[in-house]
Amino acid sequence: MQSTIFVSANKMERNGRIIDVRYDLTNEQFGKQLYKEGHIEGAIYWDLNDDLSDMTRDEGRHPLPSKEQLQQLFEQNGLYVNDAIYIYDQGASPFATRAWWILHYAGFNHAYVVNGGFEAMKGAGFSISKEVPIFAPTMLNLQWNDEILLKRSDMVRLINGESKTTILDARANARYRGEIEPLDAIAGHIPTAKNYDWEQLREGKDLVITSSLLAKVKKDEDIVVYCGSGVTATPVYSILKQAGYEKVKIYMAGYSDWVKHETVEQSENL
Repeated sequence: MQSTIFVSANKMERNGRIIDVRYDLTNEQFGKQLYKEGHIEGAIYWDLNDDLSDMTRDEGRHPLPSKEQLQQLFEQNGLYVNDAIYIYDQGASPFATRAWWILHYAGFNHAYVVNGGFEAMKGAGFSISKEVPIFAPTMLNLQWNDEILLKRSDMVRLINGESKTTILDARANARYRGEIEPLDAIAGHIPTAKNYDWEQLREGKDLVITSSLLAKVKKDEDIVVYCGSGVTATPVYSILKQAGYEKVKIYMAGYSDWVKHETVEQSENL
C-alpha cells in the first residue's frame, strides 16, 4: 500500500499529472475562477461539487459519486492507474485530500497531495498557464478498495459493539459537543465517537503529522473517521495513513447523513 501521501513541491516528478482542486465551501465559484485566472501548467480542474461529489444523491451534503461516475471522470481526463498524480489546493485545505482519497479508493497508488498547494508549486518554479489541457481518454480496469469506505449501516453495527473500533469525529470541538451546529438539524456527534478537529493538522500551508493525533489513536486500533459531509475527514484519514496507520476507514456520508436517521450523543468521549 502507498506510504508517502504528502510531498513538497520541490520533490515532485516534473512529468507527473497534475490536478487543481482549489475550492471554498462558502463560495462555489472560488476554485473555478482561480483556475481560469491561472493554474499550474498542465493541470486539469476537479470541482468539489461537480466532480468529487454527486449532489443529486441523498447521502450527506457531499455524497460520493458512484464508481461508474468516478471511472468516467478518470477516463475522460486521460488518467492511468500507474501515473504519478499530484493534487494541489490552496494549501492546508481538505480538498486535495478529498481528491486523493477518491483516487486511493479507486486503486491509484501513485497519487500525492502537494503540501503548500498552488503557491508552493509556483515558488518551486512550476509554470503558470490559463490554457485548459486536453488528454486522450483512457480505458481503466480499476481495483477498488471497498474495505476503506463505510456506510451508515456499518456504523450502526460498530456502535452496537459488533467490533472494537475507535470512531473519530474530525469537526470542530464545539460542534462535536453539540454546543453549536450551523449546518445540520440536530447538534452533537455519533455515539461513542471521540473528537479530533482536523484543523489541528494545519501548520502554515501544510498538513502535518501531529503528536496530539498520534496520542489520540494507536496503530493497532481499527479507526473510522467522519466529519460533516466527507470533506474535512479526509485530512485526518490521509495524515494517519502517512503516519503508517493501516487500519483506517472513512464514513464518507458523515454526520449530515447520520443525523437524519439515527440518534446522536453530546457527552464528550476522551
